[in-house]
Amino acid sequence: MALDFSGITKMVEDLIPWDTVRICTPSVGARVFNPDTGLYTYPQGDPVYEGPGAVQPAGTAAEAVSVPGTNLPWAAETRSRYRLLTPLSAPVAEKDMLVTVIQIHEGGDLALLDRQWRVQDPGGAGTINVLRITALDQVQQGREATR
Repeated sequence: MALDFSGITKMVEDLIPWDTVRICTPSVGARVFNPDTGLYTYPQGDPVYEGPGAVQPAGTAAEAVSVPGTNLPWAAETRSRYRLLTPLSAPVAEKDMLVTVIQIHEGGDLALLDRQWRVQDPGGAGTINVLRITALDQVQQGREATR
């Protein structure tokens, strides 16, 4: 006997205050100067999804991790754990794709609009899911690195 979770999925989807998110492949081009902002930015990768989504803190504080740097043997960098919620109908986000919130629901947190997250692992899949949950890490970019 197969269980039908479509009713639960619809109910959960109706409860979430969805924002609009864009999931893109990582860019492959060199940075380009944006005269409007005075910053160098990477060109946007190819979009693979644009639609309902919600970005949430993963419930743990940011942690410092040691990752190899190009000029140093080890460099400390924070890892900010977030999660992306999308409907099951959204495609599975692959590792290193970039997530951007492009529109906020009424009353939502406007601070989400200028942030970008990198997908840490392919979007979750399971036997009993009502939403897709994808692990994210906030892209850390200091002002010095972009000028």
